[in-house]
Amino acid sequence: MASSASHATGTIGEALAHAERLAASRPDLALIQADEILRAAPNMPQALLVKGRAQRLSGDLDGACLTLAGLFADQPRSAATALELGLAHYLAGDGSAATAALRRATELKPDMAESWTALADVLRLAGDEAGADRAYLAGVRASANDPALMQAALALSDNRLDIAEPILRERLKQRPTDVAAIRMLAEIAGRLGRYRDAGNLLERAIELAPGFVAARHNHALVLHRQGRGAEALAAIDPLLAADPGNPSYLNLKAAILSGTGDFVQAIAIYRRVLDAYPNQPKVWMSLGHMLKTLGDQAECVAAYRRAIAMRPELGEAWWSLANLKTYRFSDDDRSAMRAALDLADLDGEDRFHLQFALGKAEEDAGDAEASFAHYVEGNRGRRAAIDYDAAELTRAVARAEAIYTPDFFAERAGWGCPAADPIFVVSLPRSGSTLIEQILSSHSQVEGTSELPDIAALVMEAGPAKVGSLDRDRVRALGEAYLDRTRIQRKTASPFFIDKMPNNWAHTGFIRLILPNAKIVDARRHPLGCCLSNFKQHFARGQAFTYDLADIGHYYRDYVRWMAHCDRVAPVAVHRVFYERMVEDQEGETRALLSALGLPFEEACLRFHETRRAVRTASSEQVRQPIFREGMEQWKRYDRWLGPLREALGPVLDAYPDVPAA
Repeated sequence: MASSASHATGTIGEALAHAERLAASRPDLALIQADEILRAAPNMPQALLVKGRAQRLSGDLDGACLTLAGLFADQPRSAATALELGLAHYLAGDGSAATAALRRATELKPDMAESWTALADVLRLAGDEAGADRAYLAGVRASANDPALMQAALALSDNRLDIAEPILRERLKQRPTDVAAIRMLAEIAGRLGRYRDAGNLLERAIELAPGFVAARHNHALVLHRQGRGAEALAAIDPLLAADPGNPSYLNLKAAILSGTGDFVQAIAIYRRVLDAYPNQPKVWMSLGHMLKTLGDQAECVAAYRRAIAMRPELGEAWWSLANLKTYRFSDDDRSAMRAALDLADLDGEDRFHLQFALGKAEEDAGDAEASFAHYVEGNRGRRAAIDYDAAELTRAVARAEAIYTPDFFAERAGWGCPAADPIFVVSLPRSGSTLIEQILSSHSQVEGTSELPDIAALVMEAGPAKVGSLDRDRVRALGEAYLDRTRIQRKTASPFFIDKMPNNWAHTGFIRLILPNAKIVDARRHPLGCCLSNFKQHFARGQAFTYDLADIGHYYRDYVRWMAHCDRVAPVAVHRVFYERMVEDQEGETRALLSALGLPFEEACLRFHETRRAVRTASSEQVRQPIFREGMEQWKRYDRWLGPLREALGPVLDAYPDVPAA
């Protein structure tokens, strides 16, 4: 008899587990299964709970309320039953009964996040915004004990986005107002560079829970990464007003200020943080970046050295020293970097930064073979973490050629914003564009800003494939939006300002459409010198093509192809400066440049290295010195390893400085 009873219990338990699994996807089948169990075991609480859930999910709300109310009367300490009853009343439109049941669920089991989220939804529907906010935040705290969110959080901490994302999407399918899950999904979008998606998710989380401080902090960070400095400041300032000493908020504000060109304020904030928390190597490194931008090299080096003393394996600090270009490492430095590379548990990011730094150190020491080997390893580590398809750029150039034709511009003559303020310097990185910017910024009528992300953002907003369908008003609005977005970068009353984002070469057609009176300067350098210099450079973000010689060669080739198309569509619309010619004849090339921009010649442009201004690029220290010839043919010492680059460049290499015949 005992064996028979045990078998029957086991059979009911298996049937109940099966019914619970069915409830979410096939509530009709779960209901049938639950009724069969109840025939065998009348009034079984677990079966009644499954039945009530199945009735709710299949739309039988009256039946669900009846089943669950009866069960709760018998099981008044069951938080799960109170939750189900509250959800059934909520869907049936009985807000008062839903609120009472859900409040009881949160009292019985305060760590059940789903009860808090459901209560918040009911309170919001009733117009109790403050109560809803408190409930959402309680749900966030409770979610620390939620197995699914814990699993997603662990995957996120290991950067296993492929595991975390489906867990969170499934959670939001079931509970679309779970602000903890929304915030974690936004974190994934941010890590993947999908900042618009991340921003939308965080705005939804803040809408649901205005007091969700962590989401507000994340939102300010996403705005900063999108280059929306004014909005980012507006987002972080209220957090600092409530918690003025919070080091995370202070660090973010300093980073935002550096993005808007307010470097002195940024430095003051970093120093304030370090006064309170001196043992923070990454903050010392950030301070070093700001000091470098303002040209204070001695203090900059000291800040980087302070970071390295605290954490000798901090690869980015070593690379930051190398990235000064004028800094020379000692034998002890090279030994210290090699020792760090030998650490078995060295972080991947530290590893490739160290490889780039050692590449520069060995190059300066005259060992080209060792230097190139380190550059190869650094690039290999960086490339492995990047999803980049060189062929997609080639396809994008072909699409742009089909859109931006002579007829396209003729039909839109007189369109766009007529302002002539911007001067766009476009190119590949490491092509002499910072030198051009420094020369122009030495002119009394021109202000240098930085590499601004706004044109690319507006292209995405307009839709690259939809440019042809934009009407006259929309085109003008886009030009005006560019001026509005970049106004925060302008610190003087100069009539002209420079946007030196190199990647804007791909958007010159769009620039001509929305800002027809803006000037465009193309900075060009010998393909091997330019491309190798990119291969030797580690960029913080935004230059995914630079970590493979073939990728760089294809990119340069597409750039030349597109700029040649621009020349055919509108001759003389773009003024081209060849780096080698500027080095050989600085005055002649400078006069030609100023003339092309409609600016009178000023002697200060020839003494550009005396101009004191913030310079944010890798060439910041080099442009504070007179022009020198030594860098023009550095590629020759690496020539025997450049086969993949030569092959990818194809006829562009042999034709330089001309464009190969089509």
